[in-house]
Amino acid sequence: MSIYFGNHFSREAFQFDSVGNHWTQELVTRPEGFPMYHYLQTESGSGCVSVKGKTILLEQGQGILFAPFVPHSYRAWEGRWITEFATFTGSMEPYLKTMIGTDDYLLIGEEKGAEIERVIAGAVKLFETTPGNTRQLSMDCYHLLLLFSEGIPHSAAAQPAWDKYVRPVVEQIESNYMEDLSAEQLAKSVYVSPQYLSRLFVRYVGCSVYEYLTNYRINQAKKLLMKRDRKIQEIAHDVGYTDASHFIVMFRKLTGMTPVEFRRLHI
Repeated sequence: MSIYFGNHFSREAFQFDSVGNHWTQELVTRPEGFPMYHYLQTESGSGCVSVKGKTILLEQGQGILFAPFVPHSYRAWEGRWITEFATFTGSMEPYLKTMIGTDDYLLIGEEKGAEIERVIAGAVKLFETTPGNTRQLSMDCYHLLLLFSEGIPHSAAAQPAWDKYVRPVVEQIESNYMEDLSAEQLAKSVYVSPQYLSRLFVRYVGCSVYEYLTNYRINQAKKLLMKRDRKIQEIAHDVGYTDASHFIVMFRKLTGMTPVEFRRLHI
């Protein structure tokens, strides 16, 4: 049995909160649901899932993705039930619903389940061998999320636009968010128009380039606000805002509170 937990201090857009396989599954009852997207798949045996008043039998290779806070329970059906699973987080977690859809749960069949099994096995192996490789783990996590998205190619090799345009820009944002970046500059770096790049971001990530950059900066600011000695003006500068007033406006727009209010609430 293998289970690994992600690095909560990682800056990656998408990451595993946990991932594992070859797991002897016992009874689980969650009347309040789980706080993150949670995927469960049968490796061998079979399991019985109860969700939204329905009873679903998960045979080998079949899986189910639960949306956050959806009450559910599951148990072995007959004999031993071996499962694999993943839970998802990251700085772009609020946009997962845009990528995956608004259903309370999503059922996965054997064909797609076979590829999901390969992705989870690869992520587990990466945790075992090079757990510090957060960038590749983030890519594996994103690949898995794509498999849950309708209308998007299910093979990483069939995503040239992601590899050629979106992925390099995501990496630029995550490495250089503290600099004076703009959607126009980022689009120019991959030789496409800002409009085309934003359409690709909406398709693959669920938001525009500007929204991704802004959300990423604000998430980094939240971490810096946990340090009492840091001034708001300094934090604004450290996450890419030359104007502290603009930073405060954007922070309030995304969180519903000012940076000072956020700090008072959390420390």
